[in-house]
Amino acid sequence: MEPANSYLLVVNGKPQGPFSITQLKEFKIKSGDFVKTDAMDDYKEAHEVAELRELFGFHKQILLQYFASFDQRLLASAVDWFLVSGVCMVTAFIVSLFVNGRLVLLSIAFSLFVIIPLVNLIYHIVMESSAKQGTYGKQLLKIKVCDLEGDRLTTAHALGRNLAKIFSVLTLFIGYLYSFFNKRQQSLHDVIAGTLVVKDRLV
Repeated sequence: MEPANSYLLVVNGKPQGPFSITQLKEFKIKSGDFVKTDAMDDYKEAHEVAELRELFGFHKQILLQYFASFDQRLLASAVDWFLVSGVCMVTAFIVSLFVNGRLVLLSIAFSLFVIIPLVNLIYHIVMESSAKQGTYGKQLLKIKVCDLEGDRLTTAHALGRNLAKIFSVLTLFIGYLYSFFNKRQQSLHDVIAGTLVVKDRLV
């Protein structure tokens, strides 16, 4: 049975259709042609659509212009640290209102040096393996994390990526600057984990 989806197809810069799969075959569409169904929020290249990859034998590609830049990643990271730190500090402040003793208060304050990085780690793992594929900072900058095929990370893969950041830090943060020296703008931990940070489509 032929798939029920029908597609709009961009021809000479203008959307045409909708077309059935049979009609798309007659057009001899290429992997880089832009298509869209009613269920899609925006146009995608044909190789990005699983159904079309299967039917036409396309291979998913991630083009150079879609890799997130260093400044986008840096700003997203700053937003996330600010967000996580703010939540942890507000929580600690609320807790401190219900306890007495200078030693207890100092313990709460110093515990933030452990709690904030731990919460930040969990936050990144959960968000990068979610349907959004990125933290709130990355979503704000319209970038996301994926594997080398452009697919969503599993929880285990996201855990590995974030634990690998220790190598980017131990190199005196040179591991983060490594993104300037490779075509896919991967930091050292991305290379180790086999991940990419890419821009959302058509932004």
